[in-house]
Amino acid sequence: MSTELAVRFDVPDANEATVPPEARGLTRDGVRLAVASRSGVVHARARDLADFLRPGDLLVVNTSATLPAAVDIERHGCPTTLHFSTELDDGSWVVEVRLPDRAGPALPTAGEVLRLPGGVRLRVIAPHPARQTRLWRAVPLPAVSAVDYLDQHGHPIRYSYLDGEWPLDTLQNVYADRRHPDGLGSAEMPSAGRPLTAELLVRLMARDVTIAPIVLHTGVSSQESHEPPQPERYLVPATTARLVNSARQAGRRVVAVGTTVARALESAAAGDRVVPSAGWTSLVLGPERPARVVTGLLTGLHEPEASHLHLLEAVAGRDLVASAYREITRPDGPSYLWHEFGDTMLLLP
Repeated sequence: MSTELAVRFDVPDANEATVPPEARGLTRDGVRLAVASRSGVVHARARDLADFLRPGDLLVVNTSATLPAAVDIERHGCPTTLHFSTELDDGSWVVEVRLPDRAGPALPTAGEVLRLPGGVRLRVIAPHPARQTRLWRAVPLPAVSAVDYLDQHGHPIRYSYLDGEWPLDTLQNVYADRRHPDGLGSAEMPSAGRPLTAELLVRLMARDVTIAPIVLHTGVSSQESHEPPQPERYLVPATTARLVNSARQAGRRVVAVGTTVARALESAAAGDRVVPSAGWTSLVLGPERPARVVTGLLTGLHEPEASHLHLLEAVAGRDLVASAYREITRPDGPSYLWHEFGDTMLLLP
């Protein structure tokens, strides 16, 4: 896959959202919204989303809940953190061991045993997937449900650009299902949906915009360092598949709320239709595999060089993504904020 992106840009430190919008005097849906279409880029607020969608459009959301996926441990006599990424079908965990002081990923060794709070040990087995050394498969001893364990001993993953420690509720979408039937959740917030308040969802439905769910349990971030997306567990239910196909047949837009939704729907695509499906997806969307069923995207703002930008181009085209990022990074334009507590963008090719 080509790694060349359509646009180059820098994100100044001042443009990082270091606290939730609520701590900046805004509501969740008060963050900026850049709406990019063939007509140009319009600056609005997330609460105005209904003004840019049409009756009959379909908005698809990811109902995976955010887990308290970080656990404080000691390694080699030093306090550090373990990030849980996902639980595999055999009950083993995929984890990232961090260096002290959140200084980045550490490199464990095969056979190493990590001692966790609550009397649980993790035996490190091998990198997962094998082509990298940041995420590792590990076996819990004794066998224990990851979600149940994290509920007792975990806290939300925190990155160095955030000021303070924010409770898990600030990292949940309002429609998150905290107890999915599969018993899992996301290591990090599917944050594109954070601006969708209950009031905004009602406003959208009142405008005859249909809301439909999928599930994709996200692992820990990797795409900011040129790594492709990791395999992730997903579910596209039959009702959502029918709604997608009906919207497309009627000439209506299918707008994914976040790259996770786009990945799930495209993983379930058979030609230009969606079929109900569930399992693990390794799909990488980009110039060589453009979107087939998703025709619009509500997304957070991604870092320069992030492979997520290829997914944006797969949905909206290189030119539209380039013009949108040029506009929101203009020195004399509105100041947009990055990361999960930042601003958002609607791409309507």
